[in-house]
Formats: sequence, structure tokens, C-alpha cells
Amino acid sequence: MDDKPISKHDILKELDELHQLDYDYADGRILGSMCTQAHPFAKEVYCKFLDTNLGDPGLFKGTKFIENQVIKSIGELLSLNEPYGNIVTGGTEANIMAVRAARNHARKYKGIVDGEIIIPDSAHFSFKKAADMLNLKIVEAKLDNNYKIDVESVRNAISDKTVAIVAIAGTTELGLIDPIEELSEIAFKNNIYFHVDAAFGGFSIPFLKRAGFDFPVFDFSLRGVCSITVDPHKMGLAPIPAGGIIFRKQEYLDVMAVDSPYLTIKTQSTIVGTRLGASSAATYAIMKYFGKEGYTEIAKNLMDNTNYLYDNLIDIGYEVICKPELNIVAFNHPDMETNELADKLSQYNWNVSVSKCPVAIRIVLMNHIKKSNLKELIEDLKEIF
Repeated sequence: MDDKPISKHDILKELDELHQLDYDYADGRILGSMCTQAHPFAKEVYCKFLDTNLGDPGLFKGTKFIENQVIKSIGELLSLNEPYGNIVTGGTEANIMAVRAARNHARKYKGIVDGEIIIPDSAHFSFKKAADMLNLKIVEAKLDNNYKIDVESVRNAISDKTVAIVAIAGTTELGLIDPIEELSEIAFKNNIYFHVDAAFGGFSIPFLKRAGFDFPVFDFSLRGVCSITVDPHKMGLAPIPAGGIIFRKQEYLDVMAVDSPYLTIKTQSTIVGTRLGASSAATYAIMKYFGKEGYTEIAKNLMDNTNYLYDNLIDIGYEVICKPELNIVAFNHPDMETNELADKLSQYNWNVSVSKCPVAIRIVLMNHIKKSNLKELIEDLKEIF
């Protein structure tokens, strides 16, 4: 910090120069991100609620009502009429809350002290953070030949220390949906907490089904599902940070509750204390703005772009890892190492990511990537090939 004040003009000039170092979603060349640019209307609403704090909801009753309505709307989208939960910073925090709920519930009702969580090898890294923070052992279930969690591997991994089973609806690397219906029954019959990480797929699968796409059931209509992570700041087009955690029962929040004597509420279950209400307000506004019809059209357009890229990659001769289920395409060059291909694409000013399981170029077809961007990309891929 400087000793003397600096003018707004000089500060903004410096910030503009630094901002130029950032990639811009609007350029359509960020190809590996699961986030995208927020809708302008959502940004407008977000700014109106910058001074609200949901960590002290008695002071911000209107904003707390908004959060409750958002949770109710998302819950209903996921086949749960009376949902419980919160809008949090993102999928990582939501997943940590789910694992914490599972651990505390198992500790209280089963007496499990040194617990284990079963996750697929394709699980998001947030579960490793959760296990580290909550002193839990991770048991990794194997993947089948289709890169989805192997059901028998999960069944064999269950022990008297298992506090939770995790499955994915929209894997981070390939956008695939695990056999959640089978896993739900296994969890239910063994009285084990079952969490579905739908941070990526939760805000698109319901709308794609509405558009006529065929998807397996992944939500609360399955009796074993205890909680679901879903991120409005991905396909929901809400501003970052806006993640969501939805619980089937209030008791899952209750087992995490700690006393908060100096606030306007008696207890608090979220990980962070101070929580920005702007995320809830912006999510509320954008969900109303688009409605189911608008989101269905967005989801359908993303899949149209996904299939367009997939078909062209096949035509050129690239090796596509699997047929996309959601808006992610992973592929390799038949005669080139993956990282070398990533470097070549970087030279063409394309920002891609590389998946680890399997190793491949990974492209996420988010809302900022237009058909015109894909046409440019395909021409560059032809030249590289």
C-alpha cells in the first residue's frame, strides 16, 4: 500500500493493463474451462447485492428468502420438492459440505470415527481436499472400459468404515455419467450416504432430457441419493462464485451445525461464515430470465456444437476417446503425443486442457464458444494433422 492516495484514473489504468494479461471468454479461444462468461443481466443483479451477507441472514431477510427460492427451484429441477441447502462458492465447497455431512452423520448415528469415502478414479480433486480436511481415507473405485465407475468395484470396496459413496453426473475430464441408479440402490441397501457430484451436468441434463435427449436417472427420484452438487456458474450462466449443494433432509445440515451466538441465527452449517448474497440474487434473476425454455435452448445448442466438433474430428482422422454424453470432447492425434498437440494448439492461440484419465486433449463446449470459433479450430486441426 502506498503512503498517499492514488487517483481513480491511475488505478484503473493500471488495472486495465493487468487485465489485458487475462484470457477473455468472449474471444472464444478458451476451450478447456468448465466456466464461462456470466450473462450481463446476472452481472447487473450481482452488483446490486454486493453488500449482503448470508452468513448473518437476520440482517438480510430478503436476500435469504432469495437463496431459499433458488434452492427450492434447483431442488425441484432435481426431483426434490422440499430441498435443503445453500448457494456456495462452487463445486469444491459444495462437495466438501456433502462429505462433511456424511462423515458427521455416520459418526453420530453409526459411531464411525475413522471413516472412508468411496470415489471413482474420475472424481474431481475436491474430494481429496475434503478427505484431507476431514481426516477421511479415500478408497478409489476402478473405472470400467467406458471410463465410468465400475459398480462391482464399489460393491467390493464397501466396509464397516464407509461413510459415503460418490458418483459423478458429468465427469470433469469426459463429461460422462456414472451408473448412478445402480449405485443408489447399493448405497440405500447398505445404509450408506450417497452423494452425486453434478457440478457440471446438473444444470444441463434436466434441460437436455426436456429437449428429447436420452439420459439415465441421476437425481433425487432415486431413493439412495442424499445430496447433489450443481453449479449455476457453469451452464447456468450465473457469475462466479455460484455453486449449489442440495440435501434431501434437514438433518444432513443439522449434523454440521455449530453455534453462532453473536449472529442473528443460533447455528450455522456452511463452511464459510461470511457468504456473499450476490451469488444467490444473480442466480435467482438469471433462472427467472431464461426459464426452462431458455435453458433448454442453451443446452441443446451446446450439444449441437459438441456433436459438430465430434463429427469433424472423426472426419479429419483424430482419435476421439468416446462419444460425448455432455458437452465435452476428448481426443488425440494418431501419431503425436498429447502434450505436443496441446503445444501446437497453443501456438495457434487455442487454450486447451489435457485430461489425465485418459491422457487426451479436452475441449469443453461452453456458451462462449460459437460455431464460428469451432470452424476456425477445425481448420487449424486440419493443418496440424
